[in-house]
Amino acid sequence: MSDHMKRLAAPRTWPLKRKVSIWVTKQSAGAHSIEDSMSAVTVLRDMVGACDTAREAKRIIGNREMFVDGKAVKNPKAPVGFMDVISIPKMNLNYRMLITDKGKLTLVPIDADEAAWEICKIQDKTVVKGGKIQLNLSGGRNILLDKNDYKCGDSLKVAFEGQSILDHYALAAGNTVLIKEGAHSGSIKTVKEVEIVRGSASNLVIFTDGTQTVVDNCFVIGAAQSAVKLPEASE
Repeated sequence: MSDHMKRLAAPRTWPLKRKVSIWVTKQSAGAHSIEDSMSAVTVLRDMVGACDTAREAKRIIGNREMFVDGKAVKNPKAPVGFMDVISIPKMNLNYRMLITDKGKLTLVPIDADEAAWEICKIQDKTVVKGGKIQLNLSGGRNILLDKNDYKCGDSLKVAFEGQSILDHYALAAGNTVLIKEGAHSGSIKTVKEVEIVRGSASNLVIFTDGTQTVVDNCFVIGAAQSAVKLPEASE
């Protein structure tokens, strides 16, 4: 697998100017897909604007001055993706990676309190040794629980310290959803109902505005309103 990528071939979700240079740093394999993330060095230089060159960005990362989800980044090519929290304590900067209503990755400035947690989607559940339930979450997290209290497709608000569950947002009527993929990528919707489809087809989520999409495209981000600070609407 190539370590580099031409800017012209970069995913459309990447908010990069295509003709500034020929190449862009490709992220390492990790918990996020190539469309949902960018390398740490590219985020630091092109999105945060903390430096002008990749060499300067690598020096910042090498000095352990960039944190993602509460942990110092060591690899300049580490993937930084959707819902991750980027912090640079020396510059007093905190951001959350989200997507705009145009389907582009973006950094939303947040305060220190919001930088202490993230919202993760429950992608799968597994019964492990001892009868405990392992929740397999988006972003590569796993949480062990004694009881099977949550459903796949729901979201959890998880603190970085101790990985404790702060809140639970079900994929249910009245809750707020961010559409991650599809024709309405980046849109914020309110759930009207979840329609169970018999057979191999995916279940459908119907929204209060009359639109609908498959369950896999939905990411619950709050109850009556979003629990995360959202990017401003594009013009």
